[in-house]
Parts: sequence; C-alpha cells; structure tokens
Amino acid sequence: VMALMALGVSDGDAVFIPAFTYNATANSVMLARAEPVFVDVKPNTFNLDPDDLERAIARVQANGRLTPKAVIPVDLFGLPADVVAIEKIATKHGMKVLADSAQSFGGKLDGKWVGNTAAVTATSFYPAKALGCYGDGGAIFMQDASLGDAMRSIRWHGTDNNRQESVRVGINGRLDSMQCAVVLEKLTIFEDELANRKRVAAIYEQRLKEANVGLHAPRPGQESGYGLFTVVVEERERVMAELKQAGVPSVIYYKQPLHKMGAFKQFAPPTGLPVCESLADRVVSLPMHGYLTDAQAEYVCEEVIKATGRQ
Repeated sequence: VMALMALGVSDGDAVFIPAFTYNATANSVMLARAEPVFVDVKPNTFNLDPDDLERAIARVQANGRLTPKAVIPVDLFGLPADVVAIEKIATKHGMKVLADSAQSFGGKLDGKWVGNTAAVTATSFYPAKALGCYGDGGAIFMQDASLGDAMRSIRWHGTDNNRQESVRVGINGRLDSMQCAVVLEKLTIFEDELANRKRVAAIYEQRLKEANVGLHAPRPGQESGYGLFTVVVEERERVMAELKQAGVPSVIYYKQPLHKMGAFKQFAPPTGLPVCESLADRVVSLPMHGYLTDAQAEYVCEEVIKATGRQ
C-alpha cells in the first residue's frame, strides 16, 4: 500500500496483478484506491504471464475507463517473476513495476538478488517466510532513493521529517523494534538457512522430476528463494490424505484464484483465467525449511511418488 501511494497510484488507475496469489496483493491495490486487473499466470512458473499482461492492458485501453498505471508481478512460492519481460511491457505503456516478493527473499533473477530486480520491491517478514520475524512485518526496497523520503513519510502518518506536520496522506506503517531485532539476528544465519533450503530443494527436484511430478520450470537466470516448495498433482485430496497418513504434512496455496473470490469477482475478466483456475485445483506445498535432513527429504519424496503413482 505504501509503495503504491508513493508511486502516485490512486483513483481511476488500473494495477495489473496475477489472480493466483494471496489476497493481500489485491487488497493493497484497492486500499490505494485503484482497481485490480487480473492477469493469468504461466503454467511452468506459476507467475504472471507477460503475454496475457499485454492482452489485459489492451482490454483496459480499449475500454477507456481506467488508466494503466502499474503492474505487480508476484514471486510465487519463492521463484522471482520474469521482471525483465514485464518491465519492457510496462515501460512501453508508461507503467510502474512493483515487485511483490513476499515469498522470494533469497532468490535471484539474472544474477540480481530479489530486492534489486525491480524499481520497487515489497517483501514480508511474516513468521512463515524464509526470513521471518516473530509477528507481522515487512520491508520495501527501492532502486530510486528519491522514493525513500515519500515512503518514510507515508509510513509515519504522512508527516514531515520533524514528525510535526502532515504533508501527505499516510498510515501507521512502522515496524516494531522487537521485530526489527529478530530480523537482524536471523539475517546472520540466513545464508546458511538458504543453502539448506536449496539442498532440500535439490533432493525434491531430482527425485520428483524422475517420477514426472509437476514442478516449477524456471527459465535460465531465475533462482528460487524456496519460500515454499509446491508441486502440481492430480487427485489432490487423495494424495494429501495419503501423505498425512504417512506423517508428511502438506498444505494448499491457494485453493481459489482471486477473481473467484467474493471481494474481487466484480473484476473477473469475461473469459476467466484458465491457468490460474487449473493450478488452484491441483497445487500442493510440501515441507520446506532449512532444518530438514536429507533423510527426511528423501522420505517426503518416497511418499509423494507413492501417492502420485496411483493417479
């Protein structure tokens, strides 16, 4: 919300977002008084599809009611979105790019760390994230330092540097000192935890690819931060029940694409979003953190292969 406000997004503006993500992405657009325009995702990366973005922009321009203003490509499950391709489209149409990297801290795109892949990046320190605090928290990264003054003002109720006068509309967007302290300490071990996540992911990817389980298929240069490890399966409920019986936890992110939810269905495109809808019916996330042993990762793979082998 703070980043959108600082970028000047407001009434009458269209902000393009994938429909396969958490509802916070759409909420931020609406809280900034703009309108979300839902875009389909790519079946191999689960991230915003640049081709469908072009189609969505064309529809908005043809309608003439909204001004295309920004696009928020979400780094789903840890994999950075293809900001390079999206940036070219955004620049052509005079739009800003704001990366939603809540799940991808530690990832890279073409050698650049998440946080430096787009002009502005928002990330999350929620406890379930790769870099988590002990409550709610987050951070904004920017390549243009001039945006920093506006964002620091917005996060402190829109006041000036002396905290005396309101110079713009703002909110209470401050991060508690306790949560800052937790994140600073966890940063000291983040490199080791990331290496361990990659070790676990390598086992998953090798074993599950051999068994033809549906996996992320990033383009060269896209490196996941492995905030989550998500696979695509058929007969998901049965597979999850069998995993549970074997002592392997699993969870679904996300059962329903945003354009199907009551709060946002008024913005659903007329032809639907087939890839988002298909993935929502078939994805399941497996255990992923920096403290899984090789033996545990192997066991997860064995049980997934066993369950999906009966599809």
